[in-house]
Amino acid sequence: MTTEHIADQIRFAYWVPNVSGGLVTSDIEQRTSWDFEYNKKLAQTAEHSGFDYALSQVRYTASYGAEYQHESTSFSLALLGATERLKVIAAIHPGLWHPAVLAKFGATADHLSNGRFAINVVSGWFAGEFTALGEPWLEHDERYRRSAEFLEVIRKIWTEDDVNYGGDFYRIRDFTLKPKPLNTPERPNPELFQGGNSTAARRNGGRYADWYFSNGKDFDGVTEQLDELRTIARDTEKEARDTLREIIEKANKPAVEGFRDAVQQAGASTKDRKGMWADSTFEDLVQYNDGFRTKLIGTPEQVAERIVAYKERGVDLILAGFLHFQEEVEYFGAKVLPLVRELEAARTPATVGH
Repeated sequence: MTTEHIADQIRFAYWVPNVSGGLVTSDIEQRTSWDFEYNKKLAQTAEHSGFDYALSQVRYTASYGAEYQHESTSFSLALLGATERLKVIAAIHPGLWHPAVLAKFGATADHLSNGRFAINVVSGWFAGEFTALGEPWLEHDERYRRSAEFLEVIRKIWTEDDVNYGGDFYRIRDFTLKPKPLNTPERPNPELFQGGNSTAARRNGGRYADWYFSNGKDFDGVTEQLDELRTIARDTEKEARDTLREIIEKANKPAVEGFRDAVQQAGASTKDRKGMWADSTFEDLVQYNDGFRTKLIGTPEQVAERIVAYKERGVDLILAGFLHFQEEVEYFGAKVLPLVRELEAARTPATVGH
């Protein structure tokens, strides 16, 4: 297998818990808070622990164990102001944002953060949010066609003057944004991420975005698409697996089942049934991005070995969630990340192919 890597070292991101309920839909204790002071300290801890990125989630209405939410772009800007190196990715929905308006916000955020702002384009899985706001809920592939246009438009606005664009969803006439973001040859525009599992999502990720996020997969699945990953690292394998078992046993069943009812139509509605959550089990959905399927569960040595194995299959960025974010991000930085760097240095780099 040949892969094209963006960087020699795998990079690390964490889910920002700006949404209540943590990262698992379970009644297990989670020493994690969605408030800003907790997240400010967490961002600083993550930065000092070797994380490269943070991803702010986007929800607009109370649902499925996520009763309270802070808006993603404003929250990301606040975290950028509290850190010095960490890049913060704000998740956004086309259909609820106009690309030129977001481009203006993003250019300002980029200047205020010295070039550390990024966005993750989420085409939408929760029909209830759109209908509650009176916005049309498009068919699956149409949502991704809209996202493709959104990505094209925002990149053009960030990098060109006198932009004209005529699409099915967006029309731009002789528009110039100034100031532009802090573009450089190494980063010609703020980084654009596309999320999703489907064929349409992968097409957008490859053609229009800089990065592609997908839900968690095992080794077989990652040969088909890259992964978004969740970790459980403990001092012993038994302790890690006991934690996983407790999370599943204490799953909030009504919330998980409600989430499953809302999302499984998203994957099932694609023509080839490869969309997100199309084949997710109840246990998979306790972590609502299929994170347990990555099997990043065990001792620091076991987790590090599996991370490097994912890298050798083409993964450049691991997006991790945790149970008790503050202490576990610090633990990951102290115990797991140094082992990953040692393994990367010791192993022959994967063949680079185009």
